[in-house]
Amino acid sequence: MELNFNISNSIKRALEDMGFTQLTEIQQKAIPLILDGKDVIGKSQTGSGKTVAFGVPAINAIDPEMNKKYTQVLVLCPTRELAMQACGEIRKLTKFTHGIKTLAIYGGQPLGRQIPLLRQGCQIVVGTPGRVMDLIRRKALKLSNLKMIVLDEADEMLNMGFREDIETVLKAVPEERQTVLFSATMPKEIMDIVDQYQKEPQLVEVKKSQMTVDTIKQYYIECPKGKKSDVLCKLLELYNINLSIVFCNTKKMVDELTASLQEKGIMAEGLHGDMRQRERDKVMAAFRKGKANMLIATDVAARGIDVNNVDAVINYDIPTQTEYYVHRIGRTGRAGKEGVSFTLCQGKRQDVLIRDIIRATKSDIQPLELKGFEVEKENGRKERKDRRKEKAFCKEKHSKNRPDRRDKSDRKKKSDENKTNSDMYAMRLSIGRKQNVSPKQIVGAVAGESGIKGSEIGAIKIGDNHTTVEVPMKYKDVVVHSVNGTKIRGKKVIAK
Repeated sequence: MELNFNISNSIKRALEDMGFTQLTEIQQKAIPLILDGKDVIGKSQTGSGKTVAFGVPAINAIDPEMNKKYTQVLVLCPTRELAMQACGEIRKLTKFTHGIKTLAIYGGQPLGRQIPLLRQGCQIVVGTPGRVMDLIRRKALKLSNLKMIVLDEADEMLNMGFREDIETVLKAVPEERQTVLFSATMPKEIMDIVDQYQKEPQLVEVKKSQMTVDTIKQYYIECPKGKKSDVLCKLLELYNINLSIVFCNTKKMVDELTASLQEKGIMAEGLHGDMRQRERDKVMAAFRKGKANMLIATDVAARGIDVNNVDAVINYDIPTQTEYYVHRIGRTGRAGKEGVSFTLCQGKRQDVLIRDIIRATKSDIQPLELKGFEVEKENGRKERKDRRKEKAFCKEKHSKNRPDRRDKSDRKKKSDENKTNSDMYAMRLSIGRKQNVSPKQIVGAVAGESGIKGSEIGAIKIGDNHTTVEVPMKYKDVVVHSVNGTKIRGKKVIAK
């Protein structure tokens, strides 16, 4: 492989060993700038090769003569799965470079394991913001000689409510360091961090040429009410699906669907953020070894999962964000192999959502009808039309009998005065000021549990024993269902 920049032969050898014949666009553009010591903003979607883009120059910058107890490169990732994945990729890049240790640190793993490893010395540390911050406080993570800090998937970290944690970490590292930031989007919060913590950053942007790939056949199925589980089982039978990943929007749905399918004799395992790391590792080992042929997961829990030969991805719930749809179906159809994805829709609102995804991704998502699960649309339309006619007739008759009624424009004005924000729903949580809850913790819990962006959450009003949170009306059911029963500050919360 021809490279037009100067890196060590050991890194070149590692790239060849990993099967690289050419670099991706983000790698070609970002690596030379980072090697030059520039602060860099990389705008690129997930799956574009960002880890190698910052990993190669990070490894090349390590000073082998420096005391190994000091960390020289720190990488922040939003989830433990992404931290583990990035750490694994960097270890592959250091395969032929002696003397460099890389460690992943994240919540869910005992501190008693991570602290001794840090004290032995790790030149490259990859971790989640909360755990990194905790280990800095405990003086187990020494950053006084840090050369480079990388914020990977920065927008996702902000969506999950990590802004204060990120800023705490950035304030704890030396001023004379290189700051590299990668993000799929560039909201105002990202630009605030850029302005405050980067010095004359160079922007590297990769346009979205195609959000989904041609090797994946994509279908959506309109399901009768209460029949989604039956449709899922029918798909497994008809398409002879051996290995599949099923996505749900909430942890509760993951648990409920897993239990339901296991009762039917399907070898399914669930994966979500409430599980301990040991349980998660056990589930993934079973899936990789074929002891479980279906993995049911939330979007956050599935980040960083890299399993080959997945026959199909099934969206049991329609994702709340278009990007999630792209990330989900990208788990199949890898390495040039064909894959298939199915998205289950139920009701008119979900029909609208799938059409929004089709427009945004420019994907060829075809409707699929399964025998025995047809939705009777025409009859439904006729009934609704008849009901509208009957309602209009009753309204007109009632109006003739009420000559003293106020003018229609007055009624509209009155309605508008009483109207709040109809696009938002005020969700009520059974936790408040007396439980020392903060807006940041509310945003983190709601975004983390439901999968909606932190920026989509509206006003938060904290009372003594309860809190109201404005969330988009279109996600009302998903958000309330996912937050209800979860814990905030150790207290089980009722959401309604």
